[in-house]
Amino acid sequence: MASVSNERDNTGSSNQMWGGRFADGPSAIMREINASIPFDKALWRQDIAGSKAHVAMLAQQGIVTAEDAATISDGLDAVAAEYEADGVPEDWDLEDIHMTTESRLAQIVGPAAGRLHTARSRNDQVATDFRLWVREAIDQADAGLLALQQALVTRAGEHAGSIMPGFTHLQTAQPVTLGHHLMAYYEMIRRDRSRFADARARLNESPLGSAALAGTGFPIDREMTSKALGFDRPTANSLDAVSDRDFALDYLMAAAQCSLHLSRLAEEMIIWASQPYGFVRMPDALSTGSSIMPQKKNPDAAELVRGHSGRIVGCATALMVTMKGLPLAYSKDMQDDKPPVFEAASLLALSIAAMTGMVADATFNTDRMRQAAELGYATATDLADWLVREADIPFREAHHITGAAVKLAEAQGVALDQLSLAELQQIDSRIDDRVFAALSVDASVASRASYGGTAPERVRQQVAAARMALGMEE
Repeated sequence: MASVSNERDNTGSSNQMWGGRFADGPSAIMREINASIPFDKALWRQDIAGSKAHVAMLAQQGIVTAEDAATISDGLDAVAAEYEADGVPEDWDLEDIHMTTESRLAQIVGPAAGRLHTARSRNDQVATDFRLWVREAIDQADAGLLALQQALVTRAGEHAGSIMPGFTHLQTAQPVTLGHHLMAYYEMIRRDRSRFADARARLNESPLGSAALAGTGFPIDREMTSKALGFDRPTANSLDAVSDRDFALDYLMAAAQCSLHLSRLAEEMIIWASQPYGFVRMPDALSTGSSIMPQKKNPDAAELVRGHSGRIVGCATALMVTMKGLPLAYSKDMQDDKPPVFEAASLLALSIAAMTGMVADATFNTDRMRQAAELGYATATDLADWLVREADIPFREAHHITGAAVKLAEAQGVALDQLSLAELQQIDSRIDDRVFAALSVDASVASRASYGGTAPERVRQQVAAARMALGMEE
């Protein structure tokens, strides 16, 4: 026989299913899950700007009186001043930044505040605010990346001729210059900036005036509000305008790709700073010590940049999954669009700043880099190429001869160019003394003079071109 339910457990605060935190039952849960003010208060500047543009348009179109519009605009300035001084208050009953601002405006200017929301909805309001915020985040990222490029170019110019081993599979491959290596990251960041620029161009359309989803019957001027807020044009479809979050995903995709590049540079700095490599000494300001090992200097900032990359990629994934199955137009799921964007923007800004400081202030041990290039037999390919070019030996045979030479040099603990001619001729008699012009690391990098190559002259040309592109003074 089924047990009889306890009626008290199904009503009010007696229902233990809600737990102690939610003493008021479902209404308390709804209040908390519905409120977005804890995070969307970050949009307050954009919300004020959008509201001022909107009320000015309403007055221009004769939808509200000039007197009411002036009162509302002055009141919005007063609200903004309060937010600037004291922060945005969090009243969860008001749900979001839009209602919070409108409520405070009503307290300041009275009933006229109620006219502000004419011909708009929170749907187009938040879409507008969010676009404005993302646009600013893109501009901030671009400014940070410009500074990072300038640091990379400056250090690349200093080290256009500094020889280091180039790696594949983290094994010494061929000698390159440090300047060439740093300029590789300049190119990556150049592409990152182009992705952010593309995202900005696509997002720069104004949703304001789309209202809830279908537009409005009031004779509004969307071109006016679009221009006032710095958009290129109004959005063409009201349904799309209120439900589109492509602009946020575009930003997150660009941020994720950028973070991968920053993570790769951070990883190299971490490896180079380790004692077995000893290629770089990290800035003290971006390093930490150990609680028990006094000799340690840990590259924590670089490691955190590497870690932040995973979180930024996670933010992009989170919003994609949120948006993947939503029908038109607005759904409450879209309230969760902002936290991943805000988190990614904060992490990306920190990562860019950290890597800029790291590149600018790191001390490179160029003697150690050169030594590693020499003892890593990085000129082995040059020997093989010389055998093909000068002794007319098929490459596969030349590859075998070169391997024998590397084995001999390794056994003796010397660089390839320190083997004697007699020792080389014991390996293959077709080798003559001209080979030594090709075996030094200096000769190797100098010979790589094809466009985009590591030859110091090419690196200096690329640095000069980059400085011009970035507007850097000579």
